[in-house]
Amino acid sequence: MFISTALADGIKSAVKSDSALSEYFMSQFENLTPWKIVIGLVMGLIVGLIIAFVYKRCYRGVLYSPTFAMTLMMLTLITTPVVMCIKSNISLSMGMVGALSIVRFRTAVKDPMDTAYMFWALTMGILLGAELYVHAVAVVLGIGVILMLMTFVRFRNPDSYLLVVHYDDYAEQDITQLLRRTVRQRKLRSKTVTRSGAEMTVEVRLDSKQDLVSAVLNIEGVHDATLVACQVEAGT
Repeated sequence: MFISTALADGIKSAVKSDSALSEYFMSQFENLTPWKIVIGLVMGLIVGLIIAFVYKRCYRGVLYSPTFAMTLMMLTLITTPVVMCIKSNISLSMGMVGALSIVRFRTAVKDPMDTAYMFWALTMGILLGAELYVHAVAVVLGIGVILMLMTFVRFRNPDSYLLVVHYDDYAEQDITQLLRRTVRQRKLRSKTVTRSGAEMTVEVRLDSKQDLVSAVLNIEGVHDATLVACQVEAGT
């Protein structure tokens, strides 16, 4: 009789514990409604599009990557619901921190600005996940305007190119004089001399309107000239 009573009390305690635990988890997620998730994702899409647009307009590398622009949008969209869940559930937030601590980003980032854009997208996702929509819009517009001004007003320089010229030895002096007259910023990168002629590679900074290749080809002794766009880091 005593054993039956103890067993019944244990079952009742377990049921009460399960009920209390269920009520606890329900209370944690009662503020996270589907409409809030939809609104957060829509705002994340809009903000992600703004970030991708600014990245495309301000990109000054050799090859623009649409995939990376799409990645910036996805970072904003993914971070938003994650932060919403973390904000709504304390226990889930602790587990999420432990899970994310083992994630390692191993893709090499060649341009330091790409890292800044990734942190920008993550920051926007955190703000949207915290339902700070007005703050998120103000931040994304403010940073976007600053980046556009920095790119097109203060730090815009002539584009960098590599001029590759194949010529006979006697034409080198004429090529050098032409570059001195027409190009203000230039730097010799390589020079190869063979029995059949010579090859010179010069880094030049040009405006888009300059037709340097035609001018070089008009020099007697020049076989061909190629102008290739390149990306040069500051200080090199």
